[in-house]
Formats: sequence, C-alpha cells, structure tokens
Amino acid sequence: MTQRTPDLSELSVLAIGAHPDDIEILCGGTMALYAEAGAKVTFAIATNGEVGGGGADPAKIAAQRFDEAEASTSRLGADLIWMGFPDEMLFNDRASRVAFIDAYRQARADVVFVHSTDDYHPDHRIAGQIAIDSRIPAAVPHVRTRYPALDRIPHLFVMDTLGGISFEPEFLVDISRHQALKEELLRLHASQVEWMQRAYGDDYIAEARKQAEVRAGRTRWDFVEGFRSVPTYPVTGGAELLPGDWRAAAE
Repeated sequence: MTQRTPDLSELSVLAIGAHPDDIEILCGGTMALYAEAGAKVTFAIATNGEVGGGGADPAKIAAQRFDEAEASTSRLGADLIWMGFPDEMLFNDRASRVAFIDAYRQARADVVFVHSTDDYHPDHRIAGQIAIDSRIPAAVPHVRTRYPALDRIPHLFVMDTLGGISFEPEFLVDISRHQALKEELLRLHASQVEWMQRAYGDDYIAEARKQAEVRAGRTRWDFVEGFRSVPTYPVTGGAELLPGDWRAAAE
C-alpha cells in the first residue's frame, strides 16, 4: 500500500524522556527538524531529575532541572509536560500509566518518540515500556483520564540508547544542520553539564556529538540520529513520518 507523504506542519509530535535532557541527547536534532517544519512539538518528562546534581537539597535540584527544561523547550518552541515522578524510582504502575496516557492526550500526539526498553538506565527502560503500553489506551474513550481520548492511535519511534549500546537503528535522520542547536539545548541543562563532569568526568555534550558522528557512519551526512519503528498492531504509520532527510539504515 502506498503511504501518503504527510504535511509535517499538520503533525503533533511527542517525545517522552525519563529525565530532563534525555530527549535533547537522543533526538534533539530530530525535534528541531520537526519544529522547523511547523509541527507542534511537545516534550514530556517523567521524573524530576532530583538526584542528578550535587546540591544538598533534592527539591532545589528538581526546581533547577525544571527551569532548565523550560529554557530548552522554549528555545525550541516546544511545549513541556512535567510528570513529576521521583528520579531513579519510576515504576510501571497505575499512576504512571495514567500520566503517560494523559501526556499522549494532552499533546494530541500523532507521532511519539520513546526510550528503548534495552537502554542502560532503569528509568529509561521503564519509561519506554510504559510509553509503548500507553499507545493504544490513549485512543480508547472508555479509558477515562483528565484529557479526552485521541482520535487515532499514534505511531511510535524508539530512540537510540545512550552510547548506542544494544541498539540497531532502522532509520537514520540527518541532523547536520541542527547539531549546533542540539548542543545549545544541552548546554541549557547547565546543572547536568557540571554534574556529569564532576561525578563521572564525562563531557556529555561531546559524547552526544560523538554518537551522532558514529551513527552518520558511511552516510554522506556529518551528524545523524537513529531510530526504530515500533511495529506492533495496529500499524498507523512509518518512516514517512520522519522529518528532513532520512534513510533506512540498511541501505
């Protein structure tokens, strides 16, 4: 069956991250492409990120990370949904399922980007599983939450893992024109730039750049983000929903 090429300006795109800055690291360039094309872009962040910092007061860390997430989404022209679950303690239960369903519904999502269930961090894995499990219920009217059900089941793309470990991309998106913006968004998460350097000796912006270079591989592009399509029934879309220049990884 021939797929109609969609008008990206008509799409509502939702990216769900476990922590503030996860989305920027794993699909920030792709979100910039959607925003450039006129799509409505929403970041939904599951946890407060309150243990990801060196301060003595986790509540102050959470407040700072919220401010940083607001600065990043504002710079991109995206909306922000802040779920507020505890960092390092995200579980797949009724409360989290309802919150994720409401994120789908609040964003009126047509396309959703989610964590891999094979990523290194338990919050990432759990967030990915909840997001996948919430896809169909988000469009079921008798699943009643704060927001009305979606009119149709959205399509899901799985984001790369941190460092690309245990992940084979199915599609590669050229983010070369927006790599600088991606790094700008990451720098707005200033507490994390400092914390990762102090706690782990890790320049995480440089690591994100390196991953985008490695994913570019033998393509003609300089920087790439990789994704897989969630193929579960019912199939409601595919690679035609990706923005900008993209190619199948197997080409």
